[in-house]
Amino acid sequence: MEYSTGGKTVANLCIKNVRVIDPDNGKDDICDVYIMDGLIESFHQSPAGFSADFTLNGEGKWLLPGAVDLWARLCEPGLEHKGTIHSETKAAAAGGITHLCCPPDTLPVIDTPAVANLIQEKAYQSGYAHVLPIGAITKNLEGNMLSEMHALQEAGCIALTQLRGPIKDTKVLLRCLEYAATFDITVFFQSQDAALAKNGVAHGGINASNQGLPGIPSTAETIALCRDLLLVEQTGVKAHFGQLSSARSVDLIANAKARGLAVTADVCAHQLAFTDDVINGFSSVHHVLPPYRNESDRKALIEGLESGVIEMICSDHQPHEAAAKAAPFAVTEPGISSVETLLPSSFQWVKQNCLGENRWVKALTQNPAQLLDIDAGHISEGSQANVTLFDPEGTTSITAENLLSDGKNSPWLEQQLPGKVLLTICDGHISYKG
Repeated sequence: MEYSTGGKTVANLCIKNVRVIDPDNGKDDICDVYIMDGLIESFHQSPAGFSADFTLNGEGKWLLPGAVDLWARLCEPGLEHKGTIHSETKAAAAGGITHLCCPPDTLPVIDTPAVANLIQEKAYQSGYAHVLPIGAITKNLEGNMLSEMHALQEAGCIALTQLRGPIKDTKVLLRCLEYAATFDITVFFQSQDAALAKNGVAHGGINASNQGLPGIPSTAETIALCRDLLLVEQTGVKAHFGQLSSARSVDLIANAKARGLAVTADVCAHQLAFTDDVINGFSSVHHVLPPYRNESDRKALIEGLESGVIEMICSDHQPHEAAAKAAPFAVTEPGISSVETLLPSSFQWVKQNCLGENRWVKALTQNPAQLLDIDAGHISEGSQANVTLFDPEGTTSITAENLLSDGKNSPWLEQQLPGKVLLTICDGHISYKG
């Protein structure tokens, strides 16, 4: 039996002898999985009346909940020369992602229900992944006036943010947080002191100095983080701190949690892999914000994940056309194309025994789903089938030709990463098959 959703065909599917890893349900078991009419119908036993359109051998493979990516730019509307909702959600599916959050720095900015609705409609038409818009907390992200927060929430925005843009008056930020708390709206912070970060393109250390690049000190993050944590404590708003980059930031989040503050945090997958040593060759693909910091910071971020201080890993996907990265380092646009490499680039730390399997799966699935309060991040009987078939012994070869994203600005080009996404199922339909 088949039916359609989002323009895609859903087929009955059996995956045999696969290891199901589902931390949300405490499940880690080798079994047969039956997907019928878009739902996880049963484990082990074939359901009555089931007839498989496809049967896959899952021996040696892992069946994981579909990844939930908290931060991925899709470039549409307004920046379609870099990517589109269609191209980037197709790339997300190839990366094992079934749900992703789109930040509000589109053109126009996501500060009205109309823009939020447009993005969700285009994502539904493409059908590769669920797109959850993040609304702007101030009008046009200018930091002066509150946006239509409640209207954005009603239009499907799962959180609000100011990105790294400054709010000119701290009292305005306080009012934003108070209003968000009133309507139980989650606020995503990317803490950064605008004055300390101004014109910076790399970590403020010896490597930036040697290369003659303007630096961004780690205090640009931690000073703003301290202020934001104090305001969160005062207002009681539900707060998530994204893309941490320094060891001191991990300490500050840990201390806040020890005081009973209900905050969460994530880290970009590429921050776990690189340090500011890579800028010595002026390779603009490594121009990212926040910048890579030093080795002690990188290790602290991995340790923060393993300890649970940092609960989530995101891609911070930002595709660019070739010209955006073709200028000298300091004047190129920051960001990397990373949605397709989210799983393998973070899985390498599992392979190196720096991160437990369960912790890794939770950081990509269960924890972000719970933060967003969405029905995802689990593999439960009767639930919508949003799953990823992953080969832990496979490898992912990264080339410009096989990247589905319109952006080819990946630091892993011409390299191989451990693990491979074989299949992604979104709402019961096959959105990617490798």
